[in-house]
Amino acid sequence: MNIDFIEAKIGEILQDLEDQAMKCVMDESLDKKSTNLRMKPILSTKQILLNALESIKMVQRISQENTK
Repeated sequence: MNIDFIEAKIGEILQDLEDQAMKCVMDESLDKKSTNLRMKPILSTKQILLNALESIKMVQRISQENTK
């Protein structure tokens, strides 16, 4: 499993999510409630991706320990 490739792709997705979040924050036409409603899915997706990456790294680390 190529962790570097996976990490790079997740990094690209996270950067896109951060760009979307900044657009929401900078949109002055949205009130606080609307901004929060638009941010929740972005933040949830970011957390899911970070957890997935952490899990993938943990699986690889355990796999490497078991092959020694």
